[in-house]
Amino acid sequence: MLGTQTAAWKTMKQSGGDITALYARLSRDDELEGDSNSIVHQREILSEYARKHGFENIRFYADDGYSGTNFDRPDFQRMMADAQAGLIKTIIVKDMSRFGRDYIMVGYYTEILLPQADIRFIAVNDGVDTDNQADNDFTPFRNIINEWYAKDTSKKIRSVLKAKGNAGKHLSVIPPFGYKKDPNDKEKWIIDEEAAQIVKKIFRMYLDGNTMGGIARKLTEEGIETPKLYAENRGIKHYKAATYPEIWSRISVEYILSNYEYTGSTVNFKTKRKSFKNKKQVIQDKEDWAVFEGTQEAIIDKETFETVQKMRGTKRAYTKFNEVNIFSGLLYCADCGGKMTIRRRKEDRRKDAFICSTYRKKKKNLCTEHAIKVNALEQIVLADIRKVCAYVRQYEEEFVEDFRQCSAKESARLQSSARNELKKTENRLSEIEKIIVKLYEEKVCGTMPEERFELLAKNYETEQTELKEKVIRVKSSLTVAEENDSSIAKFISLVRSYTEVNELTPEILNSFIDKIYIGKPERINGQRVQEVKIVYKLVGAVNIPQ
Repeated sequence: MLGTQTAAWKTMKQSGGDITALYARLSRDDELEGDSNSIVHQREILSEYARKHGFENIRFYADDGYSGTNFDRPDFQRMMADAQAGLIKTIIVKDMSRFGRDYIMVGYYTEILLPQADIRFIAVNDGVDTDNQADNDFTPFRNIINEWYAKDTSKKIRSVLKAKGNAGKHLSVIPPFGYKKDPNDKEKWIIDEEAAQIVKKIFRMYLDGNTMGGIARKLTEEGIETPKLYAENRGIKHYKAATYPEIWSRISVEYILSNYEYTGSTVNFKTKRKSFKNKKQVIQDKEDWAVFEGTQEAIIDKETFETVQKMRGTKRAYTKFNEVNIFSGLLYCADCGGKMTIRRRKEDRRKDAFICSTYRKKKKNLCTEHAIKVNALEQIVLADIRKVCAYVRQYEEEFVEDFRQCSAKESARLQSSARNELKKTENRLSEIEKIIVKLYEEKVCGTMPEERFELLAKNYETEQTELKEKVIRVKSSLTVAEENDSSIAKFISLVRSYTEVNELTPEILNSFIDKIYIGKPERINGQRVQEVKIVYKLVGAVNIPQ
């Protein structure tokens, strides 16, 4: 590519260029050095130098906020385009580091491209002048030093950011759409009420069954400002460049729906750069993220956020009839545990039904159809939600007490099982420790060959490590605090938020229901009977007294 670029310069070079280009650059890293490297200061130095040395027809180029390792700077590229067009005679910079901090690229420009185009290059403070080659012998070494400086600075900045991020402070310079910086504390985010309403609207629309692309279209049609346009209209800095800032994109909607920070949390180290030269951001694994809860007021409650993530993680497949399955991701076969899939009947929509995916995949020897009509299931679920809500409103105290008793029994059962498992594991660990000691004794005494010792010791040590990890997991399950009271309170609050449930919407369905298990239909006294087990979020299966 470099050779092609060189050839292009040779081809396009024109005579008669007389512009003196004064180039200045300032990066965020350079700001640490104070005013000495400011754009204003560089302009003064360069203008004074040009005046004293008789350079005329001056044109100023400047890039503010760009790293020296990045040569895709707007004004730098504009200057190179003018140079390639034969308009520039001389380029003057304060020092070599202002031109760039990548010694290979700086050398390529100053020792190959510019000389071939008969363009004089001057770095004032470094004493570099391509018209006096004798003074330029040290220039390559100076370029290497400049690159080393950039690498060292980058390392120091990363260290500072890591410490800041691990302390739970925001690393993002610009808050996500819906938040703004607190005027009294720049480290703190507060809710931007106007933008937050748009964020809430997007979450509601998705819960209502709209796709991300559909949400984007509706927002655009309604004339709702995109994050980019919202920021521009209010003089707020914004990261994203957009060709059409007035049009919502699916990506923008997806970013909002997936941003955990809307729950009031700070999430650091979601991305990283490959190197100090390569500024491209790459997504890190979630285990490398640092998450701090409750660092700002939430725009979206965690239950709603988790519901949306569950919906996003489920294939919300549209059928050939272009109708979304609102039960997508919620239905399971009660016998094999496989997901239930929808079967459409074009000739008679009343016959649309859910069937076991295991059976549908031609594995009829593993499970049965478990078919249930869509309309019938909708009526069953809607009736159950209404019945549960009515019972909770009328008998709240009884509902809470029943839930606590059931939870206590289940908790006691699990606790007992965990204690038994812990005892067995610890006993086995004790046995292995004794075995390993005996193995070493036999080895020392010479009664066991080295090869056999190594094999047995390795096997027992592997088992020992696995058992120790198991002990930690079991102990953790025993010490987890009970969240029953919190769960029941949240469920009651959810019930209270719906005065009437007259229609089974995607929002209601995904707010209330965790899973639905469909049983195998049976014939009892000549009637078709089929069990539908509904598992509610937060409280599990709800048994209402008859």
